[in-house]
Amino acid sequence: MDAIVLLKDDHKTVEKLFKEFEKAGEQAYKKKQELVGQMIKELTTHAYIEEEIFYPAARESVPATSSHVLESVEEHHVVVWMLSELSGMDPKDERFDAKVTVLMENVRHHVKEEEEEWFPQVREAMGRKSLQEIGERMEKAKSEAPQDPLALSSADK
Repeated sequence: MDAIVLLKDDHKTVEKLFKEFEKAGEQAYKKKQELVGQMIKELTTHAYIEEEIFYPAARESVPATSSHVLESVEEHHVVVWMLSELSGMDPKDERFDAKVTVLMENVRHHVKEEEEEWFPQVREAMGRKSLQEIGERMEKAKSEAPQDPLALSSADK
């Protein structure tokens, strides 16, 4: 699978979780907690394959994306700390929904920048064969992703 297609598929999966969360009722604590658990898993795995495989490859192949990659890592930093806080948070906490809303806003901004601003540059520079090889590596690496968002390299930055 093409690396960019894989990342966009992950983006769609997470967006679907966000929409489900937004539709859940105000008192749907159990459902919201389950959805947040899925968000943590999906976003942690996604950030891991981006940071370990895709971002280094993009920077090497398309030096012009360096500032985008660095900004993306900083965005990951914010997101992984929020995920960490949410993982231990009671969904009845008055700040739970607000924290999830801020998480969604951050992730949606990040996705928009990647998909609109620099994925096209990477696609053009790397070509299909290279993106497919990277995509295969990323798919395999998903099983190696840590469960704890704070185990990601961006958590330390």
